This record gives sequence, C-alpha cells and structure tokens, in this order.
Amino acid sequence: MLDPSSPDRLERIRPFLPEGWDISTAASRTPQDQIAALTGASFGITGDVSVTAQMMATEGLRAIHKWGVGYDNIDLEAARKHGVRVMRTTGSNAVAVAETTLGLILALNRNIVRGHVGILDGKWLKGDLSPSSMRLSGKTVGIVGMGYIGKALVRLLGGFGCTILYTKRSPLDSAEEAELGIRFVSLQDLLRTSDVVTLNCELNASTRNMINRETLALMKADAILVNAARGGVMVEEDVAEAVREGRLRGAGVDVFATEPVPADNPLIGLDRVIVTPHVGAISSDAFVPSITRMIGNLKAVLDGEEPLEIDVLV
Repeated sequence: MLDPSSPDRLERIRPFLPEGWDISTAASRTPQDQIAALTGASFGITGDVSVTAQMMATEGLRAIHKWGVGYDNIDLEAARKHGVRVMRTTGSNAVAVAETTLGLILALNRNIVRGHVGILDGKWLKGDLSPSSMRLSGKTVGIVGMGYIGKALVRLLGGFGCTILYTKRSPLDSAEEAELGIRFVSLQDLLRTSDVVTLNCELNASTRNMINRETLALMKADAILVNAARGGVMVEEDVAEAVREGRLRGAGVDVFATEPVPADNPLIGLDRVIVTPHVGAISSDAFVPSITRMIGNLKAVLDGEEPLEIDVLV
C-alpha cells in the first residue's frame, strides 16, 4: 500500500489475500519511503500517492493498481518501458462521487455548512443566509465530463426537474442523450448558461487548469461550482478570487492540486466555499467489492492471465 495505512486497515485487507500473500504499507509519502515500500514487492496499490518513473523501475515490480479510477498520478510511459501492468477499478466509485457532488451542490445552495458553523459560533444567521440560499429544483446543471460519474449524477438529479447540459471531448450518441435527458454543448456555452457547474472529468492535458480566470468570467455571478474530479482541473487561486469578489456565489471542493492540502491554500477559510478531504470516492460499503476486484486483477497478472478488460490501462 503506497498510501500510508493504519494497521487496522491492513488487517481489513488481509482476509482477501490469496494464500501465501502478505501486505505492508509505506511509512510516509516521501520518495525514499515509497521506494522502500516497493522494494521486494510484486505489486503496489495507490490511492492518492504518485507512482513515478523511478518507482516503476523497482526490480521485481509486476503491477500497480489504482484504488479508484483517476490515473493522472501514475507514470504510464514508465510502466510500459519497464513492463509493469497498470490497472484501476473502472466505475467502482461512480455512485459515491456522484452522491458527494450532489451533496456539495445542496449544501452550497441551502447554506447548510454556513448555518451549522454559525450556530457553533453562537450566531443565528437565518436572515443573513436568505439572500444566497437557492433551490436546485428547476435549475440548469452543467456537467463537465460524462463518464460513469457524470451519468450517475444525471440519474440522481432526476427528481429535481433540472435542465442538464454536458460537455466532453466526444459527445454521446443521440440515443443515449435522449435516454438520459441531457444535451451536449461547448464548455463555453455550459459555463454561460448553467446555475450549477460540476467538474466530473479526468485530469489530462486538455482539462488541466480548464477552470481559470478567463473561463470563470463566463459564469453567472449567482452560479456555484463543484469540483469532485481532480484538483488540477481548476486554478484554485482564480476560483478563490472569484468567490471573494462576488463573481461566483460559492464553490464546493473535494480535490486539490496538492494533497494533503496545505494550510495556506487560498480556498480554505472562505465563507462561501466548502472544502472536504478528497472523500468523494470513499464508501465503506464499496470496500469489499473494490478490494476483491483489485486482488483478482493482481492475481490474474501473477497467474499469467488477463485482468478485467475494463480495468486495464497498461
């Protein structure tokens, strides 16, 4: 386990290991401890920790498995060079991330966190919060990305009577759009017309810093932004500035460019920004199916068989 893990977490995993297997964890996230953890190991599992070219060159390493779906923190080119298989649990966290996204939308629109913090501080903010409290029902929601997570979010929004727009590199076919009740638009049109913008896309060359001062300027001043994708898809200082200056009603942020998030991150402490520690994909009731799937893929590599086709990256 490349993400430093508690003994209790390792003990939860051990019953799912094949006979003769064992599991250990990195002592920290430093490069030295990451290399030390992989030394002598056949497999590595990563959640948030980056897997570098140096790590891919570790002697005897056969596979890296992502606990989740985003692989921007894994050096795929180095994996190909060193013959290391790379896999992920495609779609496994889609519902959890979609529910988190919806939760952040509702918490922002209804000022739930601001009201909670106010009461803890001895304040009754009912009147103060009313000008910025909005309904989700009947609003236009723009989803950036329409993979497993985006589609799960569409289904959750079904009861709110929203107009749902989406954008991605290649639009879905018209039959699937009709089934989901969504419409493809450009990113610019999505930002201009949406009351709620959610980022549910991969981090790659085309999406890095996609939300910045220029694109934020296209959004309505009373719109909200939710990022449950990757921190790198938006420029955090630009989002913080837009909220501070009233050019954006609020933001919900579960992912950050640097994690764990440093205390001086510009989004921390803003009244109309909700921040959470990358919990969107976490779901205890998904633990057993996820670990079973990962171990199954790793065992397939060990046995000279092909892992699940949908999970294979390299």
